[in-house]
Amino acid sequence: MTELDMQRMPEHIAIIMDGNGRWAMERNEKRTVGHKAGVETVRRITTECVKLGVKYLTLYTFSTENWNRPADEVSALMGLVLSSLEEEIFVKNNVRFTAIGDLNRLPADVRRGVEQLMEHTASFDRMTVVVALSYSSRWEITQAVRDIVADMRTNTEASLETITEDTISQHLQTHAMPDPDLLIRTGGELRISNYLLWQIAYSELYFCDTYWPDFSEADLHKAIASYQSRQRRFGKTEEQVETQQ
Repeated sequence: MTELDMQRMPEHIAIIMDGNGRWAMERNEKRTVGHKAGVETVRRITTECVKLGVKYLTLYTFSTENWNRPADEVSALMGLVLSSLEEEIFVKNNVRFTAIGDLNRLPADVRRGVEQLMEHTASFDRMTVVVALSYSSRWEITQAVRDIVADMRTNTEASLETITEDTISQHLQTHAMPDPDLLIRTGGELRISNYLLWQIAYSELYFCDTYWPDFSEADLHKAIASYQSRQRRFGKTEEQVETQQ
């Protein structure tokens, strides 16, 4: 496996888990077969991130746009979400589970399962797995704007000048966690697909052709090695960064 610098591990990794459907179709299987295989990959990659010392793993599971897919596929996906909410992997690894997105749109049993798992793992602190369900970044930012406006209406001291980047960040669903250091997208597509648009302003991006069901621990290591090979400047010059090190 690729040699990694354990002192430079990304604190927060976000993943767009793409390619389940195409993986299945290339095997003359239904798309749902690919989604089931993708759940197994989630378990493997979650376990590996725990071993590596990653603190936050955010997984793009179901977007608001995915509600437009065929009804049978949506139903199957919701069933898979519910069946994958098993506590074993979280309890065994001391992993906290949480979810972001418009959870009110989820079927009642799925939402109940999500809420119960969040409650049961709330005290775990080795790593946090964040599942983006019925989520899109534009929806999230729109909600943040609405919340800020609502706050201004009830706070007489608030004004347009008091709204800062931090104000917006604190009204996002990810306000309790750091922004992603590394964003991985599998499946060969080279786009962000409405995912964490505000949060990934300075994230390192890594794209690979491997479909999500085939994404292995070795592939994860390659992505992290790529991240570690880059100099993160955050708008500064190379010389400024090297001076600070």
